Amino acid sequence: MPAKSDDTPSDTLRERAGGNRVKLWLLLDADRRLVAGIPLLLVAAALVALGAVDPAPLRASANAKDPIETLFQALTTALITGVTLVVSLNQLVLSQELGPLGDQRDRMQGTVQFRRDVASALDVPASPPEPSAFLRSLVDGIGTRARRLDDLVDDCEDADACERVSAYATSLAENADEVTEALEGEQFGTFDVLSAALNFNYSWKIYEAQRISGEYETALSEEALDALDALVETLRFFGPAREHIKTLYFQWELVNLSRGILLSAVPALVVSIGGVLYLDNPETITGTFLGVDALVWVVVAAAAVSLVPFMLLFSYVLRIATVAKRTLSIGPFILRPTDRDESIDWE
Repeated sequence: MPAKSDDTPSDTLRERAGGNRVKLWLLLDADRRLVAGIPLLLVAAALVALGAVDPAPLRASANAKDPIETLFQALTTALITGVTLVVSLNQLVLSQELGPLGDQRDRMQGTVQFRRDVASALDVPASPPEPSAFLRSLVDGIGTRARRLDDLVDDCEDADACERVSAYATSLAENADEVTEALEGEQFGTFDVLSAALNFNYSWKIYEAQRISGEYETALSEEALDALDALVETLRFFGPAREHIKTLYFQWELVNLSRGILLSAVPALVVSIGGVLYLDNPETITGTFLGVDALVWVVVAAAAVSLVPFMLLFSYVLRIATVAKRTLSIGPFILRPTDRDESIDWE
């Protein structure tokens, strides 16, 4: 297999992002409930540890300053504000679905026309209706065109052009095969579909194809140039297709987030209001557990339950913001740092 150039970015998002793999896993791939639970447990453990070593015990402070009631009053207010935020999130999602008949018809026509264009480019009767299958057929078609381009330059007279095009086509076909395999059997609603799409580095591939076409226009045969143009045309469909599926996924996640916050807000409100009403007298809770005052355990547990809606918001927005940052640009614009020299050869 021809080796990649040193300035060619990696295909997978994990390799392009660099940094700590555990960090990237937490940001993107990990279950959102786990991402919400880890900081919640860390906060609870830190509060218990502070309660164990505090020279002024919580019980004494509760008798003097009443910090427990102040804490749960603040949490109750924050929870009610959070429910208002959920309503705003739902309005954001629904705003994409509400509109006059003319706007809905334009959306429908745009979607149908795009699917027809993709089906025509892939030379199939119709493109699949499922998002994962649609992306899979598109990427598979790109891989097929890359292999055809590779076959057409086997007997190229210019050795440099032959090697350059063959390396490009081989790398593209292998990346397409990996993404196609990752998309097989996946259902929309999980991050796996979007994760596979993020591992197809189409922006660089469009740029590289345009450079090859400009540099070796006279060295390549007419048939090879036509195959390269067809490949670029198909690659250009992937950008808007991925962005559309990303938008649908964001809406799906925001709906899940709203539902999760609403469901967790009810027990969180019960606990926080109960803290205001029933933890005003610390003498009702006596004893110790693992060497720590039982009052500390009760207050920390109640506070942790009250923080669950916030942690859910934190975990979902963390992934949405990470994906949005990695996909700000559509087309052959690369916003992340690369190893390319700053002096670009325009010739």
